[in-house]
Amino acid sequence: MNLTDTIGAVAGVLTTISFIPQVLKIWRTRSAGDISYGMYTCFIGGVGLWLCYGLLIGALPIVLNNAIVLVLAILVIFFKYKVEKNKFP
Repeated sequence: MNLTDTIGAVAGVLTTISFIPQVLKIWRTRSAGDISYGMYTCFIGGVGLWLCYGLLIGALPIVLNNAIVLVLAILVIFFKYKVEKNKFP
């Protein structure tokens, strides 16, 4: 792995793990009132496009990290919906 790929991988890991505390907080507190559907909808669209871009150019760090972030962001929205409908496990 060259320096460029290493920087991309580290950046991807840091931005990916930044979502874990949000997911865990919603899971633990069963509260998601401050989460914006609009922001997360735009974010999920952008991450989906980054994932497509990574696939098209064959950039594994972009693909892996954006795939994980996409799942985490979808979980945040899913948890928010469940909390609002009082159907959170």
